[in-house]
Amino acid sequence: MKIHDLHSKIAVRRAISPISVADNTAQVSQIIDRQGFTGLEFAIATGSLADADATFTTLLEHGDAANLSDATAVPDDQLLGTEADASFTFANDDETRKIGYAGNKRYVRLTITPAANASAGLLSAVALLGGAADAPVV
Repeated sequence: MKIHDLHSKIAVRRAISPISVADNTAQVSQIIDRQGFTGLEFAIATGSLADADATFTTLLEHGDAANLSDATAVPDDQLLGTEADASFTFANDDETRKIGYAGNKRYVRLTITPAANASAGLLSAVALLGGAADAPVV
């Protein structure tokens, strides 16, 4: 029997801590440092999305400055999946989305921006780093 070990080949980072969003404030992730990794995937989880007409739009930005003072939107040809597919609406309670990064900048962040949201919208996100230069990843 061949064992497939994903555990030793990825690192998981907090992106957006679980939060209840009751307005249209953009939720900006932690800045993810890709040093030592070639792959990056954001996994987004929703809980109850109470507002009957709310939308939540995702955006990936990247740059070379540690504080992302040089942040620019990631071009579509450097995305794995699309920002549209990673976005969601009030109808997507208790679902997951994902979006990957295939660019060469060191720092990346995810932003989820609600619109028409006046009630509790539960969401969170984690960053999965893969393709480690040094494995196993602790």
